[in-house]
Amino acid sequence: MGEPRLIEISPVTRVEGHGKVTIHLNSENEVDEARLHIVEFRGFERFIRGRLMWEVPVIVQRLCGICPVSHHLAAAKAMDMIVGVDQLTPTAEKMRRLMHYGQVMQSHVLHFFHLAAPDLLFGFGAPAEKRNIFEVIREQPELGKRAVLMRKYGQEIIEATAGKKIHGTGAIPGGINRSLPIERRDHFLSTIDEMLEWAQDAVKLARDYTLEHEDLVAEFGSFPSNYMSLVREGDGALDLYHGNLRALNSTGDEIFDQLPYTQYHERLIEDVRSWSYMKFPFIKELGPEVGWYRVGPLARMNTASFIDTPIANASLDELKTVTDGRPNNSTLANHWARMIEVVHCVEKIRELLNDPDLQGDDLVVTGDRRGEGIGVIEAPRGNLIHHYQVDENDQVTYCNLIVSTTHNNEGMNRAVKDVAVKHLSGHDQITEGMLNHVEVAIRAYDPCLSCATHALGQMPLQVELFNADGQLVDSKAQSV
Repeated sequence: MGEPRLIEISPVTRVEGHGKVTIHLNSENEVDEARLHIVEFRGFERFIRGRLMWEVPVIVQRLCGICPVSHHLAAAKAMDMIVGVDQLTPTAEKMRRLMHYGQVMQSHVLHFFHLAAPDLLFGFGAPAEKRNIFEVIREQPELGKRAVLMRKYGQEIIEATAGKKIHGTGAIPGGINRSLPIERRDHFLSTIDEMLEWAQDAVKLARDYTLEHEDLVAEFGSFPSNYMSLVREGDGALDLYHGNLRALNSTGDEIFDQLPYTQYHERLIEDVRSWSYMKFPFIKELGPEVGWYRVGPLARMNTASFIDTPIANASLDELKTVTDGRPNNSTLANHWARMIEVVHCVEKIRELLNDPDLQGDDLVVTGDRRGEGIGVIEAPRGNLIHHYQVDENDQVTYCNLIVSTTHNNEGMNRAVKDVAVKHLSGHDQITEGMLNHVEVAIRAYDPCLSCATHALGQMPLQVELFNADGQLVDSKAQSV
């Protein structure tokens, strides 16, 4: 019989932001508990108060350098509501959508090729020095080139619509401040077919991995849960920019459907726990024990009735055959779903580039002033909620942000424990490769811990092993 031990992974690597994992082993080396801790805090919800409403769509982007467009657009949608605008002009609507599809495309490509691919291509237990994008480029240079150029394409779409690749200013309350010049449109059209071909190849790569590792995917961080996303009003199609809320349980039964997102607070509530700065949302009527849910690419595939672009929809049908049309509960299936969304975004970008409304000059509308605004969008990592109240001086008096990673908090914690129990229990020596299995489960959600906790920094991996007396008995460190 040994002594109880505590294993700490701090910080988690190849994710955006800071977090750590603690794994508690009992005297028989069985996992008693495993948790994902969010350990830093900056408090955007508090210090956004007092800022002028016109500044908000620009300021909130500073939450994140990976998905600033999502915060930019969610805040702009909330401010649309405050300035009394319920319907944008066609040019403003389509320019915002183009911006968003470029954002989702580049973010998904970054995650899949730069962060997740080293695990998928070389194995979860491969040496740490092997699991990085540079090794991917060295061994598969064509794949590495595509990863760079696809992300570049998405970022250039953002620059053309928002003014800058990061922290742009394109969306303003009531509309947008620019249209797309015809020469920029032609530039993007010149390579759009190549982008679509590469996106389809990426879907095949993710699909083949999932099917070829069927047993691993089925057991790795897989468990039933509820799912929630926006779907298009009326027909329930996938819609990343706008729609109503739909929530299903693990077997596909409806919890609520076509709920206007301005009523999110009537169905969702946020719980707090002492060991994390990140909250734990759940569906109010189900309670915290069973009402938690997951969001993101796989959740969207589970909740959407169909995808309104043909190539992505065919891929969705193929994904759904794996579970006979029921929701897919496998954490690793997020990668396949993520690449389906890349195809969808490229198809949507091509459709929009051929729309003359992008060259329109009717950019902004106004309406009757309101004191409250709610904007909801499907960010790359899942549902994103921005909720504001503004006083008569146009200053923000209330701010509530529920970001994608916060929605997924309970799911990520359960994935961490599931993988820890299956891959660490019963071992006298815990290797770096074993611990990377836990990180793989977290990375599958593509968490943005900066969005959830608003912290930035370098992320060297340090693992420390303590005995029951709190004495350090082993330590390993590496730079990632």
